[in-house]
Amino acid sequence: MSVPPGGPNAGTNAAAPNAAATQTVAARAEQLTKVYGSGDTIVEALRHVDVAFAAGEFTAIMGPSGSGKSTLMHCLAGLDASTSGRVTIGDTDLSVLNDKQTTLLRRDRIGFVFQAFNLVPTLTAKENITLPLDIAGRKPDSAWFDTVIDRLGLRDRLGHRPSELSGGQQQRVACARALVGRPDIIFGDEPTGNLDSRSSGEVMSILRAAVDEFRQTVIIVTHDPRAASYADRVVFLADGRIVNELRNPSADDVFEYMKHLDDPAQRRGATPAQQQNAPVAGAAPAPLAPPNPPQLNQSPRPADPIPPAQSSWQPLAADSDGPDGRSGRHSRG
Repeated sequence: MSVPPGGPNAGTNAAAPNAAATQTVAARAEQLTKVYGSGDTIVEALRHVDVAFAAGEFTAIMGPSGSGKSTLMHCLAGLDASTSGRVTIGDTDLSVLNDKQTTLLRRDRIGFVFQAFNLVPTLTAKENITLPLDIAGRKPDSAWFDTVIDRLGLRDRLGHRPSELSGGQQQRVACARALVGRPDIIFGDEPTGNLDSRSSGEVMSILRAAVDEFRQTVIIVTHDPRAASYADRVVFLADGRIVNELRNPSADDVFEYMKHLDDPAQRRGATPAQQQNAPVAGAAPAPLAPPNPPQLNQSPRPADPIPPAQSSWQPLAADSDGPDGRSGRHSRG
């Protein structure tokens, strides 16, 4: 299975349906439905969602509160079971797995970065990073461990417990924990939600570098247009359905579209010219942009702000997580 190519070099929102190169699908949802409650209290969190996520790509999922974005991520990651439909990670169909098999899949093939960090307070940073591997009875690859630790600037914090780390440092530990096992996919549930603007930029740059340098697949849920601007692709949900997506957007692009996403009338009647992002292979077409969408700046984004590993980049100083400057958050747009 394959999807149209995208990524940081795509430059505009235009789809490339005739491109020769294709990418492998890392995760897919087909006719995915999630229902809570029954009778008068029934809530349809997801309504027949069809979407695929390319391997080696950074995708952000956005939408208003209650749109189903977190539910979609939880179903994709095997944290919650769908009511109907199908989810696959690679070629593995999650719907046929029992509880033990699902647990093993999450442990061995999926990495998580949560808003609340979810570090064990009695363990050191190093012990938290290697905890999933320790539970699995696997030893970390020492060379890969060193690469991740040095890339995230955690070398001199490995012996510290979470209470001795700033919020940004704790989330860097969580990112290292997700990376060190070399999972198929890293899922992030509001990974910058508890961070100040400086630390948020650092974490998003780390996730961006995980894709660009380590060829990881990253899927995050976020409310923040600046965080979404680090992604190759932004998928928008409303009322449990996918209504549009943008490729390589700036923060302003995302903000402008989100301003109109709460109005159902503006999500109907998309013209062919507005269908700038072809749906992934095998997925049913979804309603797309508003009939009169805001004019977005689709100029190519500048090069990624985080230098590649082979450059002169140096890890951040251990005490660099300062107070929230609010005006200093970096946007790739």
